[in-house]
Amino acid sequence: MSDNSRPLRVAIVGAGPAGIYAADALMKSDSAKDRGVSIDLYERMPAPFGLIRYGVAPDHPRIKGIITALHKVLDKPQVRLLGNVDYGTDITLAELKQHYDAIIFSTGATDDRALDIPGIDLEGSYGAAQFVAWYDGHPDFPRTWPLEQEKVAVIGVGNVALDVARVLAKTGDELLPTEIPANVYEGLKANKAIEVHVFGRRGPAQAKFTPLELKELDHSPNIEVIVNPEDIDYDEGSTVARRGSKITDQVATIIENYAIREPKQGAIHKLFLHFFESPVEILGEDGKVVGLRTERTQLDGTGNVKPTGKITDWEVGAVYRAVGYLSDNLPEIPFDSQAGVIPNEAGRVFDEGRQLTGVYTTGWVKRGPVGLIGHTKGDANETVDCIFKDMEAEKLLDPATPGEDAIIELLESKNIPFTTWDGWYRLDEHERALGAAEGRERVKVVEREDMLAASEPTKVARPSA
Repeated sequence: MSDNSRPLRVAIVGAGPAGIYAADALMKSDSAKDRGVSIDLYERMPAPFGLIRYGVAPDHPRIKGIITALHKVLDKPQVRLLGNVDYGTDITLAELKQHYDAIIFSTGATDDRALDIPGIDLEGSYGAAQFVAWYDGHPDFPRTWPLEQEKVAVIGVGNVALDVARVLAKTGDELLPTEIPANVYEGLKANKAIEVHVFGRRGPAQAKFTPLELKELDHSPNIEVIVNPEDIDYDEGSTVARRGSKITDQVATIIENYAIREPKQGAIHKLFLHFFESPVEILGEDGKVVGLRTERTQLDGTGNVKPTGKITDWEVGAVYRAVGYLSDNLPEIPFDSQAGVIPNEAGRVFDEGRQLTGVYTTGWVKRGPVGLIGHTKGDANETVDCIFKDMEAEKLLDPATPGEDAIIELLESKNIPFTTWDGWYRLDEHERALGAAEGRERVKVVEREDMLAASEPTKVARPSA
């Protein structure tokens, strides 16, 4: 039975937007006002912010502006950041249960969802998430990326596909003013791509782009966006979708405008948006990608499509699949590999029909990698409501050592060089100083050791466990 005389102790595993929104919801809940809450945010990386730092394209400062709002949450005294701590390696579920009344998993989705077509394993076939991690300076990914091909394909019609296509189509110098590290700039500067082809198996009314992302493709003077007028097609289901959604209608209208406009003067790169082309095979020679085979589709009246049997081979030297993210399967936590989520009901984690006491989830690992970043706020509120209902019903954990100092002593006893919120401010200042030296707002630090040296200089010399 939890001790109501002290603040409710909650561990949140994953310090991206989903986890931070959960911390905010915990603090704002009316149920927390009397007892209070004490929250520890665990993060595998030395820096917080998850997908905002390592999943958003560097030329999207508007979205990165969300960090300002997240900062305000982490500035609250009820929240501590414990970064560079890997759940399952540095700390176990059993240890968390010894220290907290409730544990929330908000680890997001970082891997690529599989695309089961022949040739997917050829050299030159990549997952979009891998490429995004490279250009966002993720320390756990290679420092170089092969950008040798003049013609490249991107499979998918969501915003990640647009990000990948846009970064491939821009010049390195266009992206230099952003926070990209030196190795990424050098890689993009040497990029040989002059044609980028984006493929979707359905039509403009079914595309999952957002209007702003779609318009941004045309902001670069170096990119001409091209849409085949034959791809502008709608059936009854498409018309209903446009009438029912302002965003869907805006996206379709923007695509229509791309299809009918005059050629863009001076653009050295072409970015093609292909609709009604379903990828069926990645073509290879000597183990390397040489093309993409698609089958033409047509609308069936409902907004879905059916195959036509018309096959087209596109000459490309690399293929990026942007067909969705996949969440990680966490140690000791049940996982639905088919849906790519932790089995849950409204955020309460279940294992084979049995609720796991005190264990909860939120964000993409709760409902799948769909929706925009802001949608995770609703997830967080739902999960937090369940926690407080379980608190009132005395159905939370009964930690043996809930004191705030106890978990710090445990991490220090393991010689884990964990980072803190104060450490983030030091890293932030360091990255801004690197940027100022080059006339840029920031230069992102890539190496984990360098992040630790900037954020927690007194801990970097300590041996790891």
